[in-house]
Amino acid sequence: MLRRYLGEFLGLRALWARLKAFTQDRRGNVAVIFAVSLVPLCLAIGASLDYARATMVRAAMNEALDVAALAVGGKKNISQSDANTLAQQYFNANYKIDPSYGTPAAVSVSISSSSVTVTTSDVMPTTMLKIVGVSSLPVSASSTVAWAGTAKLWVSLVLDNTGSMADTDSTGLSKMAALKTAAHQLLDTLKASASNPGDVQVSIIPFARDVNIGTGYSNASWLSFSDFDAAPPTPSNSIGPGGGCPWQDYDEGYHCTSGPSNGASDTNAIPYWGSYSGYICPSLTVTGHYWNGCFDSSGWWGYTHTWKANPHSTWTGCVTDRGGSAKPNGQAVDVRNTTPTISDPTSLFVAENTPSCPTATILPLGYDWNALSSKVDSMQPNGSTNQTIGMVWGWQSMTQGAPLNPPVMPTGTQRVMILLSDGLNTQNRWSGNGYDVSSDVDGRLALACSNAKADGIIIYTLFVNINGGSGSSAPLQGCASDKSKYFTLTTSSQIISAFATIVGQIGALRVTQ
Repeated sequence: MLRRYLGEFLGLRALWARLKAFTQDRRGNVAVIFAVSLVPLCLAIGASLDYARATMVRAAMNEALDVAALAVGGKKNISQSDANTLAQQYFNANYKIDPSYGTPAAVSVSISSSSVTVTTSDVMPTTMLKIVGVSSLPVSASSTVAWAGTAKLWVSLVLDNTGSMADTDSTGLSKMAALKTAAHQLLDTLKASASNPGDVQVSIIPFARDVNIGTGYSNASWLSFSDFDAAPPTPSNSIGPGGGCPWQDYDEGYHCTSGPSNGASDTNAIPYWGSYSGYICPSLTVTGHYWNGCFDSSGWWGYTHTWKANPHSTWTGCVTDRGGSAKPNGQAVDVRNTTPTISDPTSLFVAENTPSCPTATILPLGYDWNALSSKVDSMQPNGSTNQTIGMVWGWQSMTQGAPLNPPVMPTGTQRVMILLSDGLNTQNRWSGNGYDVSSDVDGRLALACSNAKADGIIIYTLFVNINGGSGSSAPLQGCASDKSKYFTLTTSSQIISAFATIVGQIGALRVTQ
């Protein structure tokens, strides 16, 4: 924008030079007439430039004030001092005009029983108007938000908990820290907007490659341990205690470990002595799945290998994508939000252990605001990215029946999903290595988003791309309900302002002027 105004200014100088040459032309009386009108003409052009600059400053102040007002409005019982501090923080984070345009005054906050108004002003230095002694122009702006008293609202926060969320931007603020601040602010606003307990309910779905549903569901009829109990191909009967490991990473994608525990130390030989003598224990697959158990070798010079799966009590609560164990059979059940039934094994949710699992468990739909806040605090960065599994569990949290059994949805309830991720899809149950982009995962996300929108879910998506190095995320952009509901963010602090904007859009608060 500044380049545009600079170009206008340079163009004005060129125009002035041509006009000066024209007035010095003695070949006609028109030169005299034009010379008389030249000064007011140039002043008018200069004034329009300065007023355009003032309009730009006012627009930027209004935009930053809208976010600040929404932030303060999210805390109905906030003190005046805290309101002033909070509004100033949000304004400073979102006002991006160069200081040469003046420094806005401290933000003023006025709170009533039904609304919040924030104001500020600037004294903008002029450029061309200085010629006639006008050295500055006053610019003021304000924003008012009112509590909307939303009728019924369900919101699912589907939040990336992958390892890269620990990364910081140029200010040293990590993406995870900013996400927690933004989520707390959003919860405060939603709580304040509820006319009655339960009018607004929220679920939280932390995700990485998997989601963590907690171990309390281990006996649920909709949960399958088929992958958890599964064994790799049986080794040759010539391999036994003291022999070499039958698997190599470059062939099978996994190797041997010293025992059945997930994450046990690597080994190149089958134990000959000790508790695990003759145990052939596979490690982690290339797609991030732990083999949960070992082959027990028995016999002599012709070994029999018996698979011994780890007990289900060692399950850590991780759940991966639904569908057949060998893609593509049955994998559409997730993206269609199919109700799990015992008669269709591919429809059951799949338990597994993986190092790429969030430490924070999902929280089903509810309005225990303390529990929701604690869940946000428990989130920690870990693992690779599978946006699809987060998205489908967010959808399931607002769908009647198993696995999460939300309450009966009141007539007129608005269902909203907010999906935030800082990376590209790299791995799921069947595809990817955790580092490179997986088009298979992207394709599943597109199908799931399309079906959820057809079911009436309003979807907001946010792509956190620090410093803008990765461009935009086409899968997330396509997932959003429309272009206005997709956000590309290049700093951690923009997570906070984007969440505040979304709160305003979903109607918990509304900007009135």
